Amino acid sequence: MEDDQNFLEHVVKSLVDNPNDVKINRTVDEMGVLLTLSVNREDMGKIIGRSGNTAKAIRTLLRVVGMKNDARVNLKIEEPEGGTGGAPTEDVTKSVDEAMEDLKL
Repeated sequence: MEDDQNFLEHVVKSLVDNPNDVKINRTVDEMGVLLTLSVNREDMGKIIGRSGNTAKAIRTLLRVVGMKNDARVNLKIEEPEGGTGGAPTEDVTKSVDEAMEDLKL
């Protein structure tokens, strides 16, 4: 495992109630490193945080880890099976990343 993946795994497992459900897929292409994170549906709120602040902080720290290794690191947070866990809305196909972009004021 690479430094960025180890770092993300350590941080996320420290935040969630179901650390055994944390899965990270690492891919590298011409755009850099993409870490795709999957967590238990019950832990999504802990990873996203209020107004997306926790996810933003994790992404910022991953960029720093990437800069140390001369790599561009991006994080994609997979939406758990079953969507938001609440009542279906019109836009259940929206990814977590898209929803976070909508929160920017």
